[in-house]
Amino acid sequence: MSGLLPDLASWALRGGAANNNEEGEEQASASASALSSQQLTEDEIRAKRLARMTALSGASSKTDEDDDKMDIDTPDDGGPTKMMVEPTQEAKKPAAVQSTTATKKSASFVPDKKMAESPSSSSILSRPKKRSKEPPTAEETTRKLQRKKELLLKKTLVISVSSGEDSSCVYVPMEDSSFQISAASIAEILASRLSMSPNDVHTYPKQGLVEYLGQCHRRAGEELKTLRQAHAKKAAPSSELEEILEEIRKQVVSYAASSLMEPDLFELGKDGATQLAICLTACSLDPAASITFGVAGGNKDSFYTLLCDELVSLDSNAFSTVMAAVVTYLTEGLSKCETILDGGSGGGSGDGGLVLVSALTALCSHKKAAACVAQMPQFLLPAVSSPAAAERVVLPIPAPPPGATVQQQRMFRMMQSMRMGAGNNAGYLKRSGPALEKETILGLVLRLGLPMDNPNVSQVFQNPATRSLKEVTNSTDGLRRQLLNYQDTFNKLIKALITAGAEPRKQVMQWVTDALLVNIGATAMRTDKSKVCNPQTLLNIGVVLMKLCEPFVKDEKKAALIDPGFVSAPEAHGGVFSVSGDDAVARLGEETPPAGSYEPKNSFIPQCFFFTARLLHLGVVPSTSYHTSLMRQVWHTRQRSANALSDPNFNHVLMMQYANEVSLLAPDMLADALRFMNLSAQFLLQIDDASLPYMPEHLVDDMCDLITFVSRMAPKAMQGLDLGNVFRLVVKLLSSKYAHTVRNYNLRAKLGDVLHDTYLPSGSDNRSSVPDSVTCDPNAGGRPFLLSDSSAQETLAPSLLLLYGEVEHTGYYEKMTHRAHIAALLKYLWESTEHRSAFRLIAQNKESFIKFANGIMNETNSLIASVMEKLPEIRSVQVKMANPQQWAALSEDDRETITSRHEENEQEEMCARLVNMLLHVLTKLVGAKGLELKVDNPESYNFRPREMLRDLCSIFASFASAPEFQQECAKSGYYNAELVSKSVKTCRKLNLLTGESMEWFETLPDLVEAAARNVESDELMTADAPEEFLDPLMFTFMTDPVLLPTSDTIIDRSTITQHLLNYSHDPFNRKDLTIDMVLPATELKEKIQNWLNAKRALRKEG
Repeated sequence: MSGLLPDLASWALRGGAANNNEEGEEQASASASALSSQQLTEDEIRAKRLARMTALSGASSKTDEDDDKMDIDTPDDGGPTKMMVEPTQEAKKPAAVQSTTATKKSASFVPDKKMAESPSSSSILSRPKKRSKEPPTAEETTRKLQRKKELLLKKTLVISVSSGEDSSCVYVPMEDSSFQISAASIAEILASRLSMSPNDVHTYPKQGLVEYLGQCHRRAGEELKTLRQAHAKKAAPSSELEEILEEIRKQVVSYAASSLMEPDLFELGKDGATQLAICLTACSLDPAASITFGVAGGNKDSFYTLLCDELVSLDSNAFSTVMAAVVTYLTEGLSKCETILDGGSGGGSGDGGLVLVSALTALCSHKKAAACVAQMPQFLLPAVSSPAAAERVVLPIPAPPPGATVQQQRMFRMMQSMRMGAGNNAGYLKRSGPALEKETILGLVLRLGLPMDNPNVSQVFQNPATRSLKEVTNSTDGLRRQLLNYQDTFNKLIKALITAGAEPRKQVMQWVTDALLVNIGATAMRTDKSKVCNPQTLLNIGVVLMKLCEPFVKDEKKAALIDPGFVSAPEAHGGVFSVSGDDAVARLGEETPPAGSYEPKNSFIPQCFFFTARLLHLGVVPSTSYHTSLMRQVWHTRQRSANALSDPNFNHVLMMQYANEVSLLAPDMLADALRFMNLSAQFLLQIDDASLPYMPEHLVDDMCDLITFVSRMAPKAMQGLDLGNVFRLVVKLLSSKYAHTVRNYNLRAKLGDVLHDTYLPSGSDNRSSVPDSVTCDPNAGGRPFLLSDSSAQETLAPSLLLLYGEVEHTGYYEKMTHRAHIAALLKYLWESTEHRSAFRLIAQNKESFIKFANGIMNETNSLIASVMEKLPEIRSVQVKMANPQQWAALSEDDRETITSRHEENEQEEMCARLVNMLLHVLTKLVGAKGLELKVDNPESYNFRPREMLRDLCSIFASFASAPEFQQECAKSGYYNAELVSKSVKTCRKLNLLTGESMEWFETLPDLVEAAARNVESDELMTADAPEEFLDPLMFTFMTDPVLLPTSDTIIDRSTITQHLLNYSHDPFNRKDLTIDMVLPATELKEKIQNWLNAKRALRKEG
C-alpha cells in the first residue's frame, strides 16, 4: 500500500500529535511492528485508527477533581512522592470538544462514507460511560492530611518524625506513639531536632544552627506563599497547613534568638555569632537566597530582620553583644587584607574584602544593628585630649624568614635595627592616620583598594613597555570593575549607617571629622606615613563623601541650603577649618572671619559639602599632583634610556604610572569630582560679597588644579558634564572688582590656566580635545563660553591684560607658561567681534595696561636674550662637527660636553623700554652680528628670522608717526641710522611689508634724524643743570619729580614707575612701596620748569 492513506494511517497509529501517555506509545509500537511484517487492507487500517482515537478520547476525559489539592501529595500506598500537575486546558474541555480537537490535530481527517457505514464503526465510536467517584471516608481524609503534614516537615525542616528510612532527612523520634503533627507541636519538634549532637551520623546535611534555621525560615515562607496563592484562587479559608507553616517561621526565629543569647543552649549553636557572620558573608554570593532577603522581596520579612527584632525585644544588651561579636569576626578578616584582590572563597575570615564588607552592609540593614555598630568602642579614634590619644602603637619586629642561616639572620636583624633607627618602624599614635586605618571599623573598610605600590596590583602591568595599548586598557578596565564594585558596596554600608538614625549619623560624621584632622599633613610634598593615611584611604573617603553630596549636587533647591557660616563655626566643623595655629586654613581674603552664630536650615548638607571639599584638598588633589610628577619622571627616564623597551627603570616607573591610573583616573570618580567642583563654583557665585573673602582658599585652588589635570590627562571623562558655573566663577574672580578679594597671584594665574586648558575651543593654540559639551554653552546655541558669556565679553579681555602683568610674581618658569596661555586667550578674543569693544576700553586703564606691556617686554627680552645666546653656540658646534679633522682633534670628554650642551640648546618708561627692546633685536637680526645667527635648519630650533623681522618692522611702522616714539628712538643708545636704513632695504627686497605700513617704515629714518637734532639741543641745554634736578638713580634730567614718602627721596616718576613694575619696595631703604603712595614734588617741578624756560629764552636770543 502506498500513497497518502498509508502514511496518514501510520502517523495516526503512532499516536498523532496529541499522544503523550506510555500505553499509547506501546500500542503505536506494536501496530507499527505489525505493519512492518504484513500488509493491511484499507478497512483494517480505518478500523484500527478509529479504535485508537476512541481510546485516546476516553483516556483524556478522565479527570480527578480534588478540592483540597496541594503542591505536595503522596499516593495511598505510601509510594514515592509525586508533584501534582495542573490539568492542561485540553484536559479541562468536555469529551466531545476533546474528540473534535483531536480530530483537527489528526490532519483534519474526516471518515468517508464507506467507513461510516461499516458495522464496527458505531461500536468503536461509542463512548464509555464515566464512573462515579465515591467520597473519601473520614479516616482516609485524616490519614491523607497527616501525610501532607509529614511531607511539609520534610520539605521545610528536613526532618522525619515517623520513619528513619529516608536518608535525605534527619529522623527525629518522638516518645509519644500517638504523637500528631500540629502547630502546637512544632516547638517540641524543633527542640528535639536542635538538641541532637552535631556528630550524630543521622544529622544530614551537617550545618550550623543559624544557617539551618535561616534556611528553614525561607523554605517555610516559600511554601506558605504557594499555599496561600492556591487558596486565593478558590477563595478558600486558611488551612491547618498554613498555621503550621506560620508556626515554623515563628519558632525558628525564636530558637535562633535564644541560641544566640545562650550559646550553651544547643551544642549546634555554641558559636552562634560566628555562624551568623558566616551566613551574612553569603549575601554577596547569592543575595536572593541569603538570610537578609525575604520571600516577599526586600528584607522586611527576612529571617535576619525578624531575628534582630526578636533579640531586641528579649534583651537589647544581649543583642548588642551578638552584633559586636559578629563585627569583630568580620573586621578581623578585613585586617588580613591589603587590597581588594586579597582573600578567597574559603569562608569566614578567609574571605576577600568585598565579601566581608558586603556582610557588614547586610548586618547594618537593620537599623538597630547599625546603631550598635556605630556605638562600638572601635568605631571612633580616641578623643583629642584623652590619654589614649597620646599612646603609641609599636609595630612588632618581623622575624627572620624561615630557613635563614645564622649569617642571614644576623644581617636581617641589623637591617631591622637600621630601619628602626631611621624612624621607619617607630609605630604610630593611637590618634593618627595609621590608627584610623587599622583600629577603626570604617578605616579597615576604606583602606582597601588598588594601591599602586602593592605587588598584587602593579604586577598586573608587568613589562608595560612591551605591551600593546589594548592589553594595558583591558587590564585597567578589569581592575576598575573590581574597584567600582567594592566602592559601591562600602557606599551602601555608609548609607545604611547614615540612615539608621540621628545618633549613628552623628558617629559617622565624627569619624569623618577625625579623618580630616589627623590627615592635615597629607598635602606635604613628602608625607609622614606614621601620621597620615595612605592615598587609597583618602581616595575612598572622598568617594564616600561625594556620594553623600549626590542628592544636592543634582538639586539646586537642596544646594541652596549650603550655609557659608559653617566654616566660621568651630562647634559645627570641629576644628577642620581652623583660623589660627599651624593647622589654620587659608582664606580667599586676608581678613580673619568673624565669630558669629550659626543657625542653618539644614545642618547635614553644609557639613557634607565642606567636609567633601576639605577631603578632596587632602586626598584627591595631592594625588593628581603626584601623578603629574610620576608622568614627568616616566618622560625623563625614557629620554635618558638608550633602549626603553628593555630598560628596567623605565618599565618600573611606567608600571607605577599604569597602576596609579587605575584608581586615580577612574571615569566615574573623576566625573563625580568635577560635578562637585561645579557645585562649589555655583555656591561661590551665589554667596554675598561680604562672605566671599572668608571662604577657604582651597575651594578655588583645588577647583583649578583638578579641572586642569583632567583636561590634560583624561578629557574623555568630561564628556557630557556641565561646567558652566566654573567658567562664570573664573571670569568673576579675574575681574577688576574682585582682584583685591583674591590676592594670591599664583591662584589668579591658575584661573587663567583653567580658561586656556578647559574653555579655549579645540583647534585653538593646539588645544587638547576637551569635549565641546564643556567648552560650549548649550543655552547659547552651542557657542563657546568665551564668546557667548556676557560677563566675559565685558571684563575678560582687560582682566587678562591685568593678569599678564601679575604673573610676573609667580616665578620665572611658571610665569612663562602662564603668559603663553594668556597670550593664546587674548589672541582668540582679539579675533572675535564680541570682545572688540572691551579692547577699545583697555587704554583707559593706564596702570593695568602698563603692567601688561611690562610683562610682554620682560618675557620678550628674556626669550630673545636666551635665543641670542643659544644660536651662536649652536652655530659654533655645527661648524666644528662639519669639519671632521677639527672634531676628531677634540678629546672624547670635550666632544661629549659639547654634544650635551648642544642637545640642551635644542629644547623704564614704557615707550623708552619698548624702543630699546625693538632696536636691540633689530641689531641682532640685521646688524653686523647677524651672521652668528645663521644656523642650519633654523626651523628645527623654532627660529624663524624672516617672520621675526617682518613682525619687528611692522611694529616700527605702527609707531613711526608718534613724536614720542621718534624722540625715544633718537635717545636710545641702540639707534643707528645705517641700521634702520638697512632694515628698510631688506623689507623692500624681501617684500616683508606692503602698502601704508611700508611707507611709514621708509619715513622713519628721516623722522628719527629730525628728532635726534632736537634731543641733542635739549641735552646741550640741560648739560649744566643743577644736581638737584637730576634723578638720583639714573642721573638723568628729571621732568616729573615725585617724593617717596618711605625714604623722603625725590626721584623722577618714570624711574620709580619702572622700578615698581618689578619690585614692590623703595629702592633706597627696601620698605614696602606702591605707585599710589608716591607724592608729586610740586615745588621742585615748578623750579625745574622755570629754569628750563629761562634756558629756552636764552637759546632763542642767541
